[in-house]
Amino acid sequence: MTSLMDAMPRPFEAGAAFDAIAAWSAEGGRPLYEAQEEAIFELVAGAHVILATPTGSGKSLVAVAAHAIALAQGHRSYYTAPIKALVSEKFFQLVEIFGAENVGMVTGDSAVNGDALIICCTAEIVANLTLRQGAELEAGVVIMDEFHFYAEPERGWAWQVPLLTLTGAQFLLMSATLGDMSAIAADLQRRTERPVSEVTHTERPIPLTFEYVRTPVHETVERLLDEKQAPVYVVHFSQAAAMERAQALSSIRIVSREQREEIAAAIGDFRFSTGFGSTLSRLVRSGIGVHHAGMLPKYRRLVEVLAQRGLLRVICGTDTLGVGINVPIRTVLITALSKYDGVKMRQLSAREFHQIAGRAGRAGYDTAGLVVVQAPDHEVENHLATTKAGDDPKKRKKIVRKSAPAGFVTWSETSFERLVGGAPEPLESRMQVSAAMLINLIARGGDVFGNARALLTDNHEPPHRQRQLVKRALGIAKTLVRAAVVVVDRAPVNNSGQTGAQTPAGAREGAPRSGSPELLTPRIRLTVDLQPNFALNQPLSPFALAVIELLDPDETQSAGRDGTGSHTGGVGTGHYALDVVSVIESTLENPRPVLSQQQFRARGEAIAGMKVEGIEYDERMELLDQVEHPQPLGELLREAFETFAASQPWIRDVELKPKSVVRDMFERAMTFSEYVSFYGIARSEGLLLRYLSDADRAIRQTVPDEAKTEELRDIIAWLGELVRQVDSSLLDEWEALSNPQPDDGEPVIPPPPPSVLTNRRAFMVLVRNELFRRVQLAALERDEELENLDPQAGWPDALDAYYADHESIGAGGAARSPSLLQIDESPADAPGTWRVRQVIDDPAGDHDWGIDAIVHLGESAEQGVAVVRVEGLNRL
Repeated sequence: MTSLMDAMPRPFEAGAAFDAIAAWSAEGGRPLYEAQEEAIFELVAGAHVILATPTGSGKSLVAVAAHAIALAQGHRSYYTAPIKALVSEKFFQLVEIFGAENVGMVTGDSAVNGDALIICCTAEIVANLTLRQGAELEAGVVIMDEFHFYAEPERGWAWQVPLLTLTGAQFLLMSATLGDMSAIAADLQRRTERPVSEVTHTERPIPLTFEYVRTPVHETVERLLDEKQAPVYVVHFSQAAAMERAQALSSIRIVSREQREEIAAAIGDFRFSTGFGSTLSRLVRSGIGVHHAGMLPKYRRLVEVLAQRGLLRVICGTDTLGVGINVPIRTVLITALSKYDGVKMRQLSAREFHQIAGRAGRAGYDTAGLVVVQAPDHEVENHLATTKAGDDPKKRKKIVRKSAPAGFVTWSETSFERLVGGAPEPLESRMQVSAAMLINLIARGGDVFGNARALLTDNHEPPHRQRQLVKRALGIAKTLVRAAVVVVDRAPVNNSGQTGAQTPAGAREGAPRSGSPELLTPRIRLTVDLQPNFALNQPLSPFALAVIELLDPDETQSAGRDGTGSHTGGVGTGHYALDVVSVIESTLENPRPVLSQQQFRARGEAIAGMKVEGIEYDERMELLDQVEHPQPLGELLREAFETFAASQPWIRDVELKPKSVVRDMFERAMTFSEYVSFYGIARSEGLLLRYLSDADRAIRQTVPDEAKTEELRDIIAWLGELVRQVDSSLLDEWEALSNPQPDDGEPVIPPPPPSVLTNRRAFMVLVRNELFRRVQLAALERDEELENLDPQAGWPDALDAYYADHESIGAGGAARSPSLLQIDESPADAPGTWRVRQVIDDPAGDHDWGIDAIVHLGESAEQGVAVVRVEGLNRL
């Protein structure tokens, strides 16, 4: 097939460029749709394009055309998307089309070929570059995918700032659910003096049919399967509901025996973990998939691949489907038209409904798509009762009609029809101002006042909101001046940014000088040098470095799980390596489901303790409000944050969030599965893994080598291997970003990670953790838990014998020392194993007791954890 760039005319000519793109697309088996033709024609003519066409109408091809047009003219083009996964996916697609040398990617934590002429990034990247460089940013074409994120309360500013500032760029704004864009289009044309073409075809290449049904969900699914409308995506608005539905549907015969065998063959030796993994294994083998953001990435990928191969006939998931699951779906079955939005229950907006419905019917797979909406449960029950009564008036009279439950936000067929026929709501401006935005703006130089005024008062907000933005900006500016980060020089400058003469005494700053036609304004400048990627990377990283410098690497006394510990001198808990982990964790986003369960368990333990102490109920409830999730170094971190913010106030844009997840898991010496089970967070294990992988990357990238002790290096090795063994796809994704390779286009089941034995350092930590877990339980005299771990070890009798010799078992830093672990890596009587002994740290320091165990290497490699079988606690 002819390369697109080889086909583009040199020198560039609009008509020839259009013909070249159309011919290239047709040669690849994708002749242009009418909407694509119109959009590409306007692009080659130099107009901005707002492309509001349904899902599956080929917007991605129009974006490719925009890149080709820019490249042929020697201009840089940017592709932006709301999430990194879509940015990464587009990056690899464009590499295949334009070649690796022409395509780069920039995210908040990595950059690949950042000087390329085509850059894939999130909207925030372009917004921050725009603030820093203004209209001088080298951006010939800016493509903003999923532009409806313009209305997102927290992130919408990033979609607006480039429109306000990049007056020389050509924009392509794309989404299936834009609504009325006339105001934005008119403003864009006013600013750039370039025509704006709105391409808003509503006809889908794959037409949709809509149904409203009053049958129970399982009956609806059975009917759709019988009518050959699979694959069916059953949409829910909570992860719990999606999982419950999948479990309920497993009683239906979804696939034949032959299809089950085909699924089993496709899965092969894919590693399912315990808990949710074993449940998912059973479901997918029955032809049912589950898909939501709380799942491990490898599980989501498995479901997507099996669906792409046509092996799953039903997928139960959440509405995250609307942001890019790339699988062929013939039917979307929406189980409700109301959802909880984080504040309250409400009906779906037309935009939300069409985002979900638009996933039905995929080009290349289907000739039509079907969208089915379930009536509320009470309406279904009333319909069943009416149907059962038939035409018998006596039976109909006896029907007791059910109403919607109290507080339930219900819907009806009228609601359904309104959404089907309704256009997406107009996008609402969400402009914001922060310290980081102002600093980037000041770093641009020139007429800072004028640039700030234009950004804050000539935007898409109504006048009263513009006044609020100005007031907030002034407050931030005063903070920056007090911190001496920004200074306002008395010597004014003219509007070109050149220093002028001193203002005469008594003259008003900003007034024209006698004899000068130019308006003079004070010079505003930064007193600090900003790194090139300021506001693109983790903004609290400099703060973390400053705090780590306060910690004493010589302090190694272990702290308890509550983060306390005695020490002399310095700061911290007395356990340097884990304190460094706590500093880094405070800079990361909170994994809310995990912290919620930590708090729940902590409160349960607190109540039990207060009952033992005889504290009355009312006082217990009052004290309970003070119990939170563990926050090691919390007080120190908050004090340091206030000190740091006094000189670098922009970090107040980001909230400090002390917590203990990585540290908690390490101190409890738990595996990933044990930790998930301990806190009951199976539905959120994907979120937990994402957090652990973010922590792993943050520690590796933020902590300087000279601050890494051997113990900290052990923790880093342990954390990285834990993430890799649970699901290597996240680390593989980062590796792919650093060393991009073209995708071969063939879907594959995610491969197993490398053997856990490969990383010796990490494996040693895993072995030590398994043994130290027993030490902790023995120290607490948890005989029953020890017997559950090691039924044949004889723990009760052994502990009785030990405590006859000693009063306690040490479980602090000294007890965890590698010197107390003895390893025979080549026992003559047991090939393929290690014989290990964890010597007990007794109060007398005799070290005359130890836990004897065998490490099974083959099973460890197979399961991705250290498989340790304890033989017993013995006197040495």
